[in-house]
Amino acid sequence: MRPLKVFATVVLFSLLSACSGLGGDKEVVAPDVPEQQLYDDALSALQADNYSLAIEKLQLLEARYPFGRYSEQAQLELIYAYFRNYEPESARAAADRFIRLHPNHDNVDYAYYLKGLTAFEEDRSFFEKYLPIDVSQRDPGAALDSFESFSTLLNRYPQSEYAPDAQKRMQYLKNRLATHEIHVAAYYMKREAWVAAANRGRYVVENLQETPAVPDALAIMAEAYTELGMHDLANNAREVLTLNYPDYRVRPFKKERATLTQAATFGLLGGEEPAEPARPIPLADRQRAEARERAAADEQQEERSLFSRMTFGVFDDEEQDEDSTR
Repeated sequence: MRPLKVFATVVLFSLLSACSGLGGDKEVVAPDVPEQQLYDDALSALQADNYSLAIEKLQLLEARYPFGRYSEQAQLELIYAYFRNYEPESARAAADRFIRLHPNHDNVDYAYYLKGLTAFEEDRSFFEKYLPIDVSQRDPGAALDSFESFSTLLNRYPQSEYAPDAQKRMQYLKNRLATHEIHVAAYYMKREAWVAAANRGRYVVENLQETPAVPDALAIMAEAYTELGMHDLANNAREVLTLNYPDYRVRPFKKERATLTQAATFGLLGGEEPAEPARPIPLADRQRAEARERAAADEQQEERSLFSRMTFGVFDDEEQDEDSTR
């Protein structure tokens, strides 16, 4: 009986050793890579636009050398790599983490800028960059986040090298948010929610001044207050609108009751549609228009100079006299 137990024990250990030998893949431990090499590899990947590899190297650098001399810079580079790799959630999380861990860092303004830029680009889809789509009717959540980040950057670091660009983007976002408010107010006007519409218009006038949506906001306020019987407030809104925007064409924002002609033609004839909010001119369009105007002026000046050289300046005095009379 005893030899049988010994034999069974030997067979059991043999089977166990065989199973362990034929088991799953062993975990391969990568050799230690120097911090300098990891950082150089990450920079090379960034320069080659290989952002996935850069993210991998930067994450490895931060994990193995959390207190190394490149750890803080690696965290900044990681925000940029996430941003360029179209990972907005990871980019914002990395920016928030850097701001929380290093609030007094010399380059913390860069983290705020990238955070705002990530939300700014997230608010603009691929089609909106190349097609005339009105983004003001969409949810402004990303635009609000971007505006808040840029505002924090300007308030805390007004001398930052990223402040001028942030200020330009804030103006675009301000116009976008104001127009969105007007779209919502126009919707309330069509539903005869006068109080809600007036509050939206007042918010634009009080908080989003110097935007193309202000005259629409004043017109909505005047119309909504009239419907509510608040004639003093309505008259004040009309006076401000007339004084500051004399060329503004006032149209009703509320949905008019159907006339007999409208009812007979199912709304195709016999009435005027409610006013649509004005669409702000994007910053890029304004810059292109200004560039075309400058190019045209330079071309005209070049033609005058060429004509002057060909005529030996004989007609220069006459041209100057004509310009002065104009």
